[in-house]
This record gives sequence, structure tokens and C-alpha cells, in this order.
Amino acid sequence: MTFKEISLTLATTALVAVALPSFAQDKSGPNVGAAAEGAAPGAASTIALAQDLYATGAAQGDAVTVLAAAKLAASIDVTSAEPAALDPAKVTIDQAAFAKKAAPSPVPAAPAPMMNDGSPRAVGKATFFNAANDDEGASEAPVTAEAMFAKAKELAADDEALLGVIADAMAETGRGRIGGAVEWMSRLPAGQTDVWEIPYYGNSYAEVAIVGDGDANLDVAVTDENGNVICYDVSWSDKLYCDWTPAWDGYFYVTVQNMGGSRNSYYLLTN
Repeated sequence: MTFKEISLTLATTALVAVALPSFAQDKSGPNVGAAAEGAAPGAASTIALAQDLYATGAAQGDAVTVLAAAKLAASIDVTSAEPAALDPAKVTIDQAAFAKKAAPSPVPAAPAPMMNDGSPRAVGKATFFNAANDDEGASEAPVTAEAMFAKAKELAADDEALLGVIADAMAETGRGRIGGAVEWMSRLPAGQTDVWEIPYYGNSYAEVAIVGDGDANLDVAVTDENGNVICYDVSWSDKLYCDWTPAWDGYFYVTVQNMGGSRNSYYLLTN
């Protein structure tokens, strides 16, 4: 199963459903179940789409496209969070597998615990390997909705009608926002690898998006608690998206490798 890069048409590919017996749940295979009924791309998908749309509009000098991206970004109520420290001994990374563009780990040292006991759903992160250099890159972070609106105004120049439309859109910011997205920031130097441990509930739609700052290529993999690869991407991109429906409560591991020559400050987004 491969990562799906967000396109302007928001195309998605369904994951293969895994049949589970009703009398006993087998947790030895991939933690992927039938698609959640009525599930549709959510907040993480929308934010990633806004970043792609913005990049296209900015490259073309098109204020209308940039404005559309800004309105998308502003339509999502995102909560920023800090990850807990993930014990590096809990995971192992197959560096050679990444280098060969083959299905990678990390593989957790032990199965993830159940989450039905009311305990907090903590997200953890550990970083591995030494930085290749100290180049901090040209960008500090992915583009915010506010920066997108500012760029739209810049491109609109003296077009008073378009400037009025942009002003109206900015005035609407914050009204009727869709919630549910959480973002974590990581400033990943060249040559280093982040491993995120993220809990998801079974039979509930799950999303992960990686939105980089454009300074370096990121290779990404999602594995379950048994080491099965759910999604995997080694394309020349730093804006990636994956969705699936876990069959049971468990942790998933998102591995992000900076394959470029400078730091990439990226957001990890989840629903």
C-alpha cells in the first residue's frame, strides 16, 4: 500500500478491507478494517489540499487560486499540540530498507495497548541519526492561512474588486470552522528521522498528513503495531496524505526521513 499525494482533485484510493470474525478479533495481521461507513476526507486532507493549491497559485501568480487555498486553510479549526517523548528503544528502524526504496520499518518492540480504559491518547515522537549538516533551509514552516490571504492581496495588486472579495473572505475567517484536526510541528534536519507513535480507535476513520515547508524531500511510512506497512511513499515530495480505517484500537508508527540537504520544518496532521 502506498502513500497518496494530495492532488487538486482530492483523489483518494480505498484500502483493501480485511475481514474480521465477529466472535474473536485476530490482531496478528495488518490493523486495517473495512472503510468506516460514510467516511469522507476530513480536516487533515483539507489542510494538505490547501497547501498544494497555494503552491500552484503562488507559482502561477494567480490571486484567485491563492485565495481559494486561504479559504480552505481558514475553514479548519486546528489544535496545536506537543508530542510526548517516545522511548527510542521502543522502535527499530530499517535504514537500509528506506535507502533501497523498499517496505520499511519501524517495528515496535511490543504490541500497542488497548485504549478503551479511559487513558489519555498520547502521541509520542523520537528522532534518530545525526544531522547531515546545519543548513536550516529557507522556510520556517508551512504556509498559514493568514500568510495565504496576504499573498492573495499582494497578487491582486490594484484590482479593487478582487481586493474586496479577499477582504470579505478574511472577515468570514473563523465562522463555521470544521474542527477535529491536530497538528504537531517538527523541525527535522537533513539526514535525521522522526518516528511518531499515534493512537487510533478501531472502526473509526483515520487520517495522517505530512505538510512540509518545501525545503527538502521527505520519505514517509506508516506501520501498525505488528510492523505491517499501511502506507509508504518515497516520491520527491514533502506534502503527503494517507487514510485508512483501523480494525481495532492500537498505535500506528509514522516514520519521516529527511532525504534532502537542508532542514524541513513540517506539520504532522491527524484527525
